[in-house]
Amino acid sequence: MHTAILAGWPSGVSRDQCGHHVSAQAPPLVASGCEPEPSCGTAFPGPPFLSFNRSAPPAPSSHRRPAPPVTPRRPRRAAAAVRPPPASNAGALPGRREEPRAPVLDAAGVLAMAAVVAVPSGWRLLLLLSAAGLAALGAPQPPNILLLLMDDMGWGDLGVYGEPSRETPNLDRMAAEGMLFPNFYSANPLCSPSRAALLTGRLPIRNGFYTTNAHARNAYTPQEIVGGIPDSERLLPELLKEAGYATKIVGKWHLGHRPQFHPLKHGFDEWFGSPNCHFGPYDNKAKPNLPVYRDWDMVGRFYEEFPINVKTGESNLTQIYLEEALDFIRRQQAAQRPFFLYWAVDATHAPVYASRPFLGSSQRGRYGDAVREIDDSVGKMLSLLRTLSIAESTFVFFTSDNGAALISAPSQGGSNGPFLCGKQTTFEGGMREPAIAWWPKHIPAGQVSHQLGSIMDLFTTSLVLAGLKPPSDRVIDGLDLLPTMLQGQLTDRPIFYYRGNTLMAVTLGQHKAHFWTWTNSWEEFRQGIDFCPGQNVSGVTTHTQEEHTKLPLLFHLGRDPGEKFPLSFASTEYQGTLSRITLVVQQHQDTLVPGQPQLNVCNQAVMNWAPPGCEKLGKCLPPPESVLEKCYWPH
Repeated sequence: MHTAILAGWPSGVSRDQCGHHVSAQAPPLVASGCEPEPSCGTAFPGPPFLSFNRSAPPAPSSHRRPAPPVTPRRPRRAAAAVRPPPASNAGALPGRREEPRAPVLDAAGVLAMAAVVAVPSGWRLLLLLSAAGLAALGAPQPPNILLLLMDDMGWGDLGVYGEPSRETPNLDRMAAEGMLFPNFYSANPLCSPSRAALLTGRLPIRNGFYTTNAHARNAYTPQEIVGGIPDSERLLPELLKEAGYATKIVGKWHLGHRPQFHPLKHGFDEWFGSPNCHFGPYDNKAKPNLPVYRDWDMVGRFYEEFPINVKTGESNLTQIYLEEALDFIRRQQAAQRPFFLYWAVDATHAPVYASRPFLGSSQRGRYGDAVREIDDSVGKMLSLLRTLSIAESTFVFFTSDNGAALISAPSQGGSNGPFLCGKQTTFEGGMREPAIAWWPKHIPAGQVSHQLGSIMDLFTTSLVLAGLKPPSDRVIDGLDLLPTMLQGQLTDRPIFYYRGNTLMAVTLGQHKAHFWTWTNSWEEFRQGIDFCPGQNVSGVTTHTQEEHTKLPLLFHLGRDPGEKFPLSFASTEYQGTLSRITLVVQQHQDTLVPGQPQLNVCNQAVMNWAPPGCEKLGKCLPPPESVLEKCYWPH
């Protein structure tokens, strides 16, 4: 019997003697539901409405991804190819398809329909060749890569997404000159796991950025966390260096702050920024202020050498981060070296901040001031690329790590547009993000793609841009979006919504199934902690963990983007959709082996008391006694 294998799914899939796809991995499953969480190396539990084969697995096969053929036509990519199902198999999923006409976006953000603009053939040809083919042809220098990752910025925060103040002219122009993705997702509704997913191309449940301390809990990397990004994970900058790239991170790292997790130990050549968010100020007794690093050593601390006025919101940090980016771009252009710049600023994370020229400039208050300064900074970076005549050789992508933090809105939080709830939740407002791709003369201008995209796709897409293949020894969840961006192709793929160790929901096409619903506890809610202010949907935005694995709540996101009207269980649409999503979930969970959880253990002694370089500045602080504790994650 034929089984459709979706793009971006775990590799290790082979064909039997009849040519049918069969899984080469089938780890034994443990009990589902709220049973004890799995340890590292066990397969993740599936919802009880699915029936699984619990036989012992054969030896795992290689995850090698075959190189695409040397041809200017549509590439055959094992990780994104889908075998067409028989016409009679209504439950199987179609594969990549051409989108014959795409919406065109002008500078004012007005949508119209027009034919897809023809793509210049030179770089399209090169990008569809294998790395070996590129070398054999003596290919030119690969494109620079600039990833702009915002912090807690919502889907509805840009003018091009309908924000009524229209205060983001540079990002709106970027969209008009590039491609807009209205269906783009983070990998988690919280910062650290989402960033780990971007840089590894893997779901947090695979790369270890989750907790098993309690069921369906969000976790991240505060100062007291013991864990961080494992050495076994291969990060994007590490891989890009193999292709000769200079690599730099500007801003927030958030993948662990202890020495072994330092970004320069994971592929970055340079760093200016902080290992954590700019929380504070602290008294340096119960908790230290967070350090700011230049490369290996700290050069000061937030609220000290790098002031943030919590009362007025004034800080020059975005301007400092901008100058770091501009300087790096100029230096690499002068050296004629391809570069990877990861610009991860955090001005839109509470407490939000902006520099004096931007304070009070927005109709949206202080949060809008921060957005305006970021928009201005993006405009300056794109302008420099044009001035240096490297715009056509630089791929730029703008997105956010998770949805807007409605708990901080309106003065300290953004907008998720028409979507339900925000950060911390697996409703659309928590994980659907603004996303813009820009690459003049390569990505046709003014396009809107309805491809379901993921922040993990930036990992795979960046490697392909560099002429590299993703690692073949592990599951990579990210897709290569270049066929979408250059040729308008679409690939059917699922979006998985995890909260901690629990698969909460799945989107397939325009349908979304919720297996669990939860905002936060009644106790927190009564204290004023509300992740869905003004958006109570009975039976959906629940304050207890509600299980729907036997009869998932299904929504059609095209007709109902706010997830207010579940489909009737008795409808034909519900039954047909459920069968397709059941297959998707079963294939995902049959092959899922969670990574060792990194966010379980905390210790006050590992906070940023004495970071590298503190001796030179006289900024070392005495740590408390070391006591390992189980981290508490309330939601």
